[in-house]
Amino acid sequence: MKRLLLILILLASPVWAVQPDEVLDDPVLEDRARDISAGLRCPVCQNESIDESSAEISRDLRLLVRERLIAGDSDREVVDYVVARYGEFVLLQPNFNGANRVLWVLPLVLLAVGLGLSAAYIRGRSRAPAPTEAGLDAQEQARLDEILGTGAKD
Repeated sequence: MKRLLLILILLASPVWAVQPDEVLDDPVLEDRARDISAGLRCPVCQNESIDESSAEISRDLRLLVRERLIAGDSDREVVDYVVARYGEFVLLQPNFNGANRVLWVLPLVLLAVGLGLSAAYIRGRSRAPAPTEAGLDAQEQARLDEILGTGAKD
């Protein structure tokens, strides 16, 4: 029964891809490495951090992060180094600068334009004159009544 409970607990817990041979001896550096790795995207496993991914490239990135930390880089320097090598795509939370501003703002602009066009269309339809028979002269009204059979019968 205890084994079953242990298996269930292990299955319910998140699975981290960090291998035992990757773990640093210094717990402070290891915590920093985990924090940095949690913010970096696996280039292969879209929307999965390198800390969670078991892809070979993620392992290489985790080792790179640890190497840079051992070399004495700050957290920002490590992230900047990885971004310089792999591009901003590896950031799970991209920076709000340059071309990324367009990507962040464009959906809101498109939504506003869509709502504006929809409102203009609906407003235009409500202002359109309803088809009425008021625009007919007497002869046209008589002909319409004759066709529809609604006219006065003699």
